[in-house]
Amino acid sequence: MLADRLPHNRAGLVLGHFGAATGRKTEPRYFVYRMQAAADLFRQQKVDYLILSGDNSSRNYNEPAMMKAHLVRMGIPEKRIYLDYAGLRTLDSVLRCQKIFGQSQFTIVSQAFHNQRAIFIARYYGIDAVGYNAQDVEGAGGLKTDLREVLARVKVFLDLYLLNKQPKYLGEKIEIQ
Repeated sequence: MLADRLPHNRAGLVLGHFGAATGRKTEPRYFVYRMQAAADLFRQQKVDYLILSGDNSSRNYNEPAMMKAHLVRMGIPEKRIYLDYAGLRTLDSVLRCQKIFGQSQFTIVSQAFHNQRAIFIARYYGIDAVGYNAQDVEGAGGLKTDLREVLARVKVFLDLYLLNKQPKYLGEKIEIQ
């Protein structure tokens, strides 16, 4: 969806990308494009806050911190950024945005393929979410992710309709000021 057609939401949920925080000298294009989209959304005043949700499962892997550093370098104020360290997968990120960060209506920032799955999850749980699509990665750089997405879509049906999966971690609520 184009930014000018988006409703204003208090929060934008920026989804992490597997492999984003590997310590490589160059950041993956999926990551860079998501950060650019998040910054654009914030600058166009379509969201007031950004919730950066990703994996932080080991000492050397911290997607939310990497996203925050990137956005702060782009001029996004730190006080407008919240970190979700337990966004281990899309289902966790979407549900934690509602249950931990108190948002029942928000904008999801990722590539179109990922937003489709995230919005599907949100709607399943009665959450009013819209997507803002970051630029996609073309060619061989996107092939691995395209293949992974096929499996992720099968898994989301299993998780929602058969397994009733819930976030791995919940915890205390975080109030967005």
